Amino acid sequence: MNNKVIILEQLKKNYYLGKVTVEALRGLSFTIESGEFVSIMGPSGSGKSTLMHIIGCLDYPTSGKYFLAGQDVTQLNDSQLALFRNQKIGFVFQQFNLLPRISNLKNVELPLIYSGVPTKKREIMARNTLEEVGLGNRIKHRPSEISGGQRQRVAIARALVNNPSIILADEPTGNLDSKTGLDIMRMIQKLHGGGNTIILVTHEPDIAHFAKRIIYLKDGLIDRDEVIV
Repeated sequence: MNNKVIILEQLKKNYYLGKVTVEALRGLSFTIESGEFVSIMGPSGSGKSTLMHIIGCLDYPTSGKYFLAGQDVTQLNDSQLALFRNQKIGFVFQQFNLLPRISNLKNVELPLIYSGVPTKKREIMARNTLEEVGLGNRIKHRPSEISGGQRQRVAIARALVNNPSIILADEPTGNLDSKTGLDIMRMIQKLHGGGNTIILVTHEPDIAHFAKRIIYLKDGLIDRDEVIV
């Protein structure tokens, strides 16, 4: 499969609400190369979140194929999918999704716990990753004791700590002021420069244009797929 880290073939996702069938994705096909930076845009209800959940191995498609790093993930059971997801993908969410009662260090350690990394080693790895995102002096603070931009940096550190090849960012600047949002996007750009494959979901055109390619969705289909020159 050459350098294609993501391959989607006629991907469909239906939701069944009583007797009503909602077609969230209606047959998407595209590929993403290793090391690409791709934004996914579209109006509310276009299928962005559904697509992100499937790419992130958080949900299964109704039909079609999804190959991630050469593995047909539609054939994996829930436990296999969770393990594969933890090894390959780091997530950054709009709501940060940090646990409020534990320190930033412990939040960043969480993916390493799921991976079975020993206590001492995971503390060192989490500490080093927090230092990489400029929060080495905030490791003992809780999320409620730092700013929104700093919380998103903790979330990025958590996404990076397992050294995943793919970063999925779902509206990562949505809860931030414009200046802090730009700071976060520069950090994501830097991750891309370091070799990570970045997939960004956003409704903000200026944020989407940090990517090198934008896929526009409409009514569960690809409306257009543009390379940014």
